[in-house]
Amino acid sequence: MSTLMMLLVVWGVLTVLLILLLIYRSTLSMHEDDQLFLDDSSKNMREEQEALQIRMKKVAPWVKILGAASAVLILVIAGMAAYQQLNQG
Repeated sequence: MSTLMMLLVVWGVLTVLLILLLIYRSTLSMHEDDQLFLDDSSKNMREEQEALQIRMKKVAPWVKILGAASAVLILVIAGMAAYQQLNQG
């Protein structure tokens, strides 16, 4: 398998992971409330929203890392493909 093909496989895996994380993040944000009443009767709701915020904060850096890695890798792949085409012709 050529280097270009291996990079395409790695890019595909990274992109699939990124898409899965984006779907998970959007699922979490669907459960997020726009407003929150902080009286004693809604303590359970407040705790759920706090837990939701913690999970969303854990996902955010991974979305950025995978997004950047996917973008850089596809640029490297495009550069390598262009370089190979220039050298063949």
